[in-house]
Amino acid sequence: MNMFSKMIHENSPYYRNWLRFKNNKRGYVSLWVFLVLFVLSLFAEVLSNDKPLVVHFDGGYYFPVVKLYPESFFGGDFDTEADYNDPYVKELLTKGDNWAWYPLNPYSYDTINYFTKQPNPAPPSSDNFLGTDDHGRDVLARLIYGFRLSVIFALGLTFLGIIMGVVAGAVQGYFGGKLDLIAQRFIEIWSSMPELYLLIIFASIFTPSMLLLLLILSLFGWMGLADYVRAEFLRGRNMEYVKAAKAMGVSSRAIMFKHLLPNSMTPVVTFLPFRISGAIIALTSLDFLGLGVPPPTPSLGDLLAQGKDNISAWWLSVFTFIVLVGTLNLLIFIGEALREALDTRRG
Repeated sequence: MNMFSKMIHENSPYYRNWLRFKNNKRGYVSLWVFLVLFVLSLFAEVLSNDKPLVVHFDGGYYFPVVKLYPESFFGGDFDTEADYNDPYVKELLTKGDNWAWYPLNPYSYDTINYFTKQPNPAPPSSDNFLGTDDHGRDVLARLIYGFRLSVIFALGLTFLGIIMGVVAGAVQGYFGGKLDLIAQRFIEIWSSMPELYLLIIFASIFTPSMLLLLLILSLFGWMGLADYVRAEFLRGRNMEYVKAAKAMGVSSRAIMFKHLLPNSMTPVVTFLPFRISGAIIALTSLDFLGLGVPPPTPSLGDLLAQGKDNISAWWLSVFTFIVLVGTLNLLIFIGEALREALDTRRG
């Protein structure tokens, strides 16, 4: 019987955990809503783009989303890439039997609407459903791309934090003694480092980027999880099956990661949604302070900062707040459902 069949077997603890999670309607629905939104955001270029998905021109089919075409290719005047939102180009693409299939939102995250009828930031209209920011960029497009960027960044930061935290906690808890004592003192010193000041210093030395933020935040994001894993390993290393494995000559690495770790994953899985939400807040906060990703990268924090600078442009703050708070609520509901599902005191 393989691992998958063991997990779905009705007598398996994994199956019972899944049933408990599924019975929590709020967490179960939140999981599906979050997955649907995240999967849709992965296809942001199809949902929101300033280039048509398909163009039928003079009997041929062309795909501007994946290939660059100059304006002169469609009968225009310039040899530079066509501006498909230009009324003149649109007229060329719809003349005669020609047609162009645009995405649902015909703007990308860095597209500037030069043809808006109101000064920027412009309020919601039929051209820009959620308005524009102070640079004339579509707010809906920046929300879609910013949501995707935030979740991917949070998943990457959470993955690195889990790897580092699990390894550090496992080594401390399993071996204990002087190694555990020295490691605990190092964690106390390292956790007292001013993380924000370090970010400011590195931002002044290096050009801010996703990789730099991921590296710096991952250096501080593993310590909380390491404490929980350490406690689980300290409790489990004195179990009878561990002592029996040592007596049989099983290596320490096999005992740690094949026997103790699977029984110590409850805090890791339980805190997973909360760590993701914390990473999203961290990135949004850094972008709001100007220490995050460089412009014109789409960012929820940048939209909040623009909303602060443009108080009368309510759509910048309101719609970003809805996306941010909605995402965090979904993750919190999922985390609560996971915590209840993995609670061994429940039947």
